[in-house]
Amino acid sequence: MIFPVGPGLTVVGHNEGEHVGQLLRVQHFTVSRDGFGTGEGQSLERPFGHADPAGMFAWRSATAGWFMRTEPGGTRGLDDYLTRDYDRNIGAEIMGRNKFGPQRGPWEDHEWQGWWGDRPPFHTPVFVLTHHVRPSFTLADTTFHFVDADPATVLEQAKEAAEGKDVRLGGGPTTIREFLDADLVDTLHVAVVPVELGSGVRLWESPDELLDRFDVDVVPSRSGVIHHLFWRRS
Repeated sequence: MIFPVGPGLTVVGHNEGEHVGQLLRVQHFTVSRDGFGTGEGQSLERPFGHADPAGMFAWRSATAGWFMRTEPGGTRGLDDYLTRDYDRNIGAEIMGRNKFGPQRGPWEDHEWQGWWGDRPPFHTPVFVLTHHVRPSFTLADTTFHFVDADPATVLEQAKEAAEGKDVRLGGGPTTIREFLDADLVDTLHVAVVPVELGSGVRLWESPDELLDRFDVDVVPSRSGVIHHLFWRRS
């Protein structure tokens, strides 16, 4: 199993001394057993549409390392290890507009600043993909930039903002597929949960779709989640 450990460091599983530059990483993106990353009918009240986020993300929120945990305790083991890996060496994030909020078309309300509250969990510059740009703004230590550009151009901007660290590709599934189709993703961690959605926005029909470009380790967890860890073939 191979995990990036940051710019300029040797990665276990690669040739000794190999240099690793800035990576574009998908970190614990969660999909249903039938391949959907979100449900239908997204709204302000239901960011994941008909999908129940409590069921989709229970594996992560149960861990000791979950950043929103307010009480001691939580599970250890593989799920916890991967949860703690979420923001390691991350200097910027890219997300689709639907991860920022449910609005479509031109921005009608600039006062509403996303689902993430006054202290968003990103702690880095965030590049929001949209065909309708708006001024950047900062909440706590997170600055949101709204960009209308192709994936390669957005990634170049994010890497510059990351100042040598890696860039996290946060989703949703349509955005991840765009960057996969542009052959820009270096590593993916996808958590497949034992939930059937039946409809929504797919990440894949099957994880085998990525095997033409990626090697993969498939690791089951005691929680019932199956973790798929992909890394780009050199």
